[in-house]
Amino acid sequence: MRTPESAPLPDAVVFIAASVDGYIARLNGSLDWLPEADPEEDYGYATFMATVDALVMGRKTYEVVRGFGGDWPYAGTPVVVLSHGQPILPEGAEVEVLALSPADVLAVLGARGARRVYVDGGQTLQAFLRAGLVRELTVTRIPVLLGDGIQLFGSLPADVALTHVETQSFSSGLVQSRYRIEG
Repeated sequence: MRTPESAPLPDAVVFIAASVDGYIARLNGSLDWLPEADPEEDYGYATFMATVDALVMGRKTYEVVRGFGGDWPYAGTPVVVLSHGQPILPEGAEVEVLALSPADVLAVLGARGARRVYVDGGQTLQAFLRAGLVRELTVTRIPVLLGDGIQLFGSLPADVALTHVETQSFSSGLVQSRYRIEG
């Protein structure tokens, strides 16, 4: 899809929570193990969101977010849902559904001027990692062991070397680490 004169691919960046044993959800997709939101602490999420130009998520993650109720949490941020189906879209939100590869969706967003794209959701994150497209990874470890569930990373075709940028611990017991991935 890209040509030599096309815009460079934006950086794919991740901000995700996982149990200490590496799960992002229960096998049924439930997030009931996540702690209640703390109005006094967003763990850097607002600062992170201020650095991204668009968000890419899979259909399963999209359906989970829609199920939270209330206002669309990504107002003002263009969102791409990777899906071959057509989910119900929130009224007035910048959401589009595309059936593209990770590289192709980044090429589309890069052509629109995006420089940093937030990638969210287990299968979507794993596809971007397998394609070698993730440049930054922020993982917040929740102090709980689930024992089973949907894995954060799943299987990868090769090792992915991470460069540690910073780690921060919070009084709630959450530990957040940020890594850079050279590509």
